[in-house]
Amino acid sequence: MENKREYYKEFNIDSQIIELVKKAENTVKESFDQINYIKEQNQLKVIRAMQRERLSDSHFSGTTGYGYNDRGREILDAVYAHAFQAEDALVRHSITCGSHALSLCLYGILRPGDELLSITGKPYETLEEVIGIRGKEDAGSLKDYEITYSQVELKNGVIDDDAVKKAINKKTKLVFIQRSRGYEWRPALTINEIERVTKLVKSIKNDVLVMVDNCYGEFVEDREPTDVGVDIMAGSLIKNPGGGVVPSGGYIAGKKDIVEKISYRMTLPGLGREVGATLGNNRLMFQGFFLAPHIVAESLKGAVFTSQIMQDLGFSTHPSPFDPRCDIIQAIRFNSAKEVIAFCQGIQKGSPVDSFVTPEPWDMPGYDSPVIMAAGAFIQGSSIELSADAPIRAPYTAYMQGGLVYEHVKLGVMCAIQELLDHGMIVL
Repeated sequence: MENKREYYKEFNIDSQIIELVKKAENTVKESFDQINYIKEQNQLKVIRAMQRERLSDSHFSGTTGYGYNDRGREILDAVYAHAFQAEDALVRHSITCGSHALSLCLYGILRPGDELLSITGKPYETLEEVIGIRGKEDAGSLKDYEITYSQVELKNGVIDDDAVKKAINKKTKLVFIQRSRGYEWRPALTINEIERVTKLVKSIKNDVLVMVDNCYGEFVEDREPTDVGVDIMAGSLIKNPGGGVVPSGGYIAGKKDIVEKISYRMTLPGLGREVGATLGNNRLMFQGFFLAPHIVAESLKGAVFTSQIMQDLGFSTHPSPFDPRCDIIQAIRFNSAKEVIAFCQGIQKGSPVDSFVTPEPWDMPGYDSPVIMAAGAFIQGSSIELSADAPIRAPYTAYMQGGLVYEHVKLGVMCAIQELLDHGMIVL
């Protein structure tokens, strides 16, 4: 133990912080056990999906040009579909981000005269210009194509059933659910809640489609939205399912006929999923999916630990250490912009990449207020690697997520606490 203490001193960590860490870890042992149980179930699910598709190293080689008859690409789609209990899936390195995957779904499904209804309030900010809530006119938003939009606000952090019933009408084509909290102080949605709400929506209008933004949620529970009747879901490969090794990409999974329509938007009608060279990315996408259940569990342990130790220091956290986990995001509420900035800068100091860089708030594209982002990641913008970001606006809340290994999350948070201590923002 003395050697461990000395090693942490190389990071200039105060000995009192080390004692706080020991106390927090002992407190959350039972939560770690539950995370390990879910990890094992998800790991077996992924392995079985790969076995069912007879995955071979021959599927790891890539194609060029048009990418016709790419057997590895076809097997990858099928592995995702089986693991997520979906009829079909599209997994592509050419999908640039989670918002891109979600946009493909929206444009692939909706037609002029249709209505998109969000029942979890306003979607994540990067979708606002896609929908046409803000942004330039005639930029190709859904609004430009005469697709209308409405939303139902959450009621005390949960879906408002009565308001949903009133909002669904004859034009409603697609009901949108954001599983994760985004930049909101609210619970992420459990799979049980998604199942319940999907049944409610279908009982009101049986031909309406239900879509879930599954970003940050994959493998956090032992079921996915497509396990419980959701028609389509999408996410990013530089978040949970990429396992921290996939350099770029996204996925879409759900009902076969819907996935086909989306594939026509992804490329063009008539070609759909049949084109798109994989350029040697197949192996990493298979390997990342294999690693994902373990990596997500490491991230969740880091989030639970962070929630506990920050509560011990007097800060409000969401979720609390023993709350159910439905995404990998941990929100911490501070008293000022200076505290938020110090915390994020401390996370950066604990990173293996760019630890010498000091992040500052900036006007990030797609956001309506300055944002600070700490991310010493091997893959730019990767949210399954440890990062912390915050819009610089009241209430001052930092959103931490990711962590390929628990030990990195622990070190990053210790450095963040040290930063708060050095600036006189906390007293131990």
